[in-house]
Amino acid sequence: MHCVRVWTRVSSLCGAAYGAWRRSLSHMAAARLDLSGIYPPVATPFTAKEDVDYQKLEENLQKYAKIPFKGLVVQGSNGEYPYLTEEERVEVVKAVRRSLPLGKLLMAGSGCESTRATVQLTAKMAAAGADAVLVVNPCFYKGKMDSRALIHHFTKVADSSPVPVVLYSVPANTGLELPIDAVVELSQHPNILGLKDSGGDITRIGLIVHKTKAQDFQVLAGSAGFLMAAYCVGAVGGVCALANVLGQELCELEHLCKSGRWEEAKVLQQRLIEPNAAVTRKLGVPALKQAMEWFGYHGGACRSPLQPLTEAETQQLRRDFSTNGWL
Repeated sequence: MHCVRVWTRVSSLCGAAYGAWRRSLSHMAAARLDLSGIYPPVATPFTAKEDVDYQKLEENLQKYAKIPFKGLVVQGSNGEYPYLTEEERVEVVKAVRRSLPLGKLLMAGSGCESTRATVQLTAKMAAAGADAVLVVNPCFYKGKMDSRALIHHFTKVADSSPVPVVLYSVPANTGLELPIDAVVELSQHPNILGLKDSGGDITRIGLIVHKTKAQDFQVLAGSAGFLMAAYCVGAVGGVCALANVLGQELCELEHLCKSGRWEEAKVLQQRLIEPNAAVTRKLGVPALKQAMEWFGYHGGACRSPLQPLTEAETQQLRRDFSTNGWL
């Protein structure tokens, strides 16, 4: 019996040491993982019965492999993650990992409403092959999601995550913007790598970059409509829904900005504003999927309760692309 107790104690110590070792590896990865570049937040194709269509997903991924993206974001807002089961979310990440070329980063959405569920799903996403996780803030009880609650939540997630964590602020969907003071404090965590900010407030993005410059903290623009402006104030890249459709063009905009060719960048940026607004805040994921079909990708229908575009909405979407020279 004494031997059993000793062995149990040794096993417990070894398990704790292994967990600490894994977390230290994750913190070192966070310190060296370079997020700079363009990422499409990959859409999830469905069959007529609303099952995930992995064949069409694979065909889209093969086309994305020919575009100089830094990587892919999987199970973000444009992947319809709230409508997928946890098992589906993990399986989609596994499928993308199998297809993703070497050297491309995979950032997987693992945000849930509770801290416990987020910790658990984050571990599953890491095991599925994610290089980093994108964690949206809880929002159902948004009246109680103040800086104290959010700092506690993200700290617990980052403490336990086997891979680096990227904060995700998308107030159009959550009704809640991550407070700047919370972002600044969280930027000091060794396993929190950066922020995807989809709010579009350039002064806010610039201030976050300024206040976190002492940390190795990287800010990504969350939309193509303000990508050039975000680069101007210190963002390192973008996770842009429009990259599912005009990926090569967004990578070109990145190149122009990083090369200091601002006049050319301005012309291209201006042509992207209306199409971007159409597939995001105006008409949403159904419009993104429709535009993907026009540009040779598999978009298809969304999972219910999201509905297809009306005829009038489809015509407006086409105008937003055609008047800017894309169709």
